[in-house]
Parts: sequence; structure tokens; C-alpha cells
Amino acid sequence: MRFQRLGDPGHEIPVVLDETGAARDLRSLTPDLDGAFFAADGVARARTALREGTLPVLDATGLRVGAPVARPGLLACIGLNYSDHAAETGAQPPAEPVVFLKATNTIIGPHDSVLIPRTSAKTDYEVELAVVLGGRARYLATPKDADAVIAGYAVSNDVSERDFQHERGGQWTKGKSCETFNPLGPWLVTPDEAGDPQDLGLRLAVNGQPRQDGTTKNMLFDVRHIVWYLSQFMVLEPGDVVNTGTPAGVAFGANDFPYLSEGDEVTVEIDGLGRQHHRIGRA
Repeated sequence: MRFQRLGDPGHEIPVVLDETGAARDLRSLTPDLDGAFFAADGVARARTALREGTLPVLDATGLRVGAPVARPGLLACIGLNYSDHAAETGAQPPAEPVVFLKATNTIIGPHDSVLIPRTSAKTDYEVELAVVLGGRARYLATPKDADAVIAGYAVSNDVSERDFQHERGGQWTKGKSCETFNPLGPWLVTPDEAGDPQDLGLRLAVNGQPRQDGTTKNMLFDVRHIVWYLSQFMVLEPGDVVNTGTPAGVAFGANDFPYLSEGDEVTVEIDGLGRQHHRIGRA
């Protein structure tokens, strides 16, 4: 199934798409696609209601597409998780996942504007596979146990300011947490429809010019390992989001790609998970 949130910021309507692509209103089941929805077995309840035909069609004409999950309590990220990305940045492949946190209020809709911070000189892009938690992950025994707590997957752009991240001291947080720095969506796709998360193509283009063209096969640590690993250090709750790293082709890498500028148009897509398109503005 594919879940979506449609409408103005703060007033999004939760929907599930039927086999024809029509948006079916979920408000009879839940006020939003949030942690409470996932914790209360919302995906299964939505599947049943969709099969029974009890969900009305919502006219989605002209409605903004919001992030497919509302107000996650945690946005955890994995750095240097693709062999080709580690190589292009001159970094040694890490022995364990590189973990950092990103402010959750960076999450915006997939087609909303991304704002370059006022003092930024190096705003960069990163197409990533995002994992949305459907259950609580606390000290999972094995990576296989991650399957039971994953609600689905989404397209994410882990926008980063490299000067803030690497040249201003301290941790990566301030280079990752600027406003609008995490477009998410357009859909949350359940695992049965998304297929093998380790066999998905990821692509990103700026002004129509390809920048990133990778595959999740090149992850150093796969999705299940990441969720299991994080659960050893923190509790992941339903509705939380995990960004799993980016392939080669970022501006920070060993290439001649420029950083983002005001007016740029960015397209981000992952096989089976949809496409984002956002314009770069300035704060």
C-alpha cells in the first residue's frame, strides 16, 4: 500500500491510495499518519478498510503533498553508508554505522521549497532511502527482527550544509538541521509493495542534470542491520524515521558538481517509492 498526507501544512489529510491510484480518505480511522496510528496497528486496519470498500474517495485536485508521516519523535541518520560515497569523500569505510540525529522539524513535503540558510556557502543534496517505524524497536535480538517493526519506506533528501557540518567545529547536527532540510515523500510504501530494500535504484538531478545514480545494493550496512543497530543505543518508536545514507554524486564528493543555488530545481526519486521535485529558495 501507499500512504500519503494531502493539504496545507498543519492541516494534512491522511489517505491511502487504492489500486487505481485514487486517494481514499482515512479520517474515519485516524486523524493523521503519526506514531499513534502506527502503534495502533493502523496499517493493517487501513488494509482491511480498503479491501472492504469503506473508505471514501478524496478529491486530491490541487492539494499540496505533505510528508507521509506526521511529527516523528526521532529522525536518525546514517552517514557514509555507501561504498561509493565513502570513496568519493576520501573516507575509510566505517567499521560500524555512523549515527547522527537531525532535527525533526526539518521534515517538509516532497515538493515544498528548500531554503538555503542565510550564511550558507555549501548547501548540498543527498538522495536517501528513509525507513518509517511501525513498531517499537528496543534491544532487537537480531537484524531479522527489524522486519516486524518497519512500517514502510519513503524517498528522503538529507539536505546538508557542508561548511556548517565540517568546518565550524562540533558535531554534524548544525549542518543537517537547518529549516526545510529534509523533504520526505511523496508516499510511505509498505514493505510488501516496496520489495527488497537492498535492490532499489536511487537518483537525483539538479536542473535536469544527473548528479546521483546509485543502488541500495551498495549499502555498507543494510536496512535491517541499521534498525537493529540503532535499537542497541536508543529506543525507536512508531512513526520515527531513519535516513539510511546516500550514494556517490554529492557536491561534497570528488567531482566538479556545484553546491545548490537559489532557483535550482532538484528532482529526487527511488524505484517504486515515487519522485520529489523541489525548488531551491533562500531563507
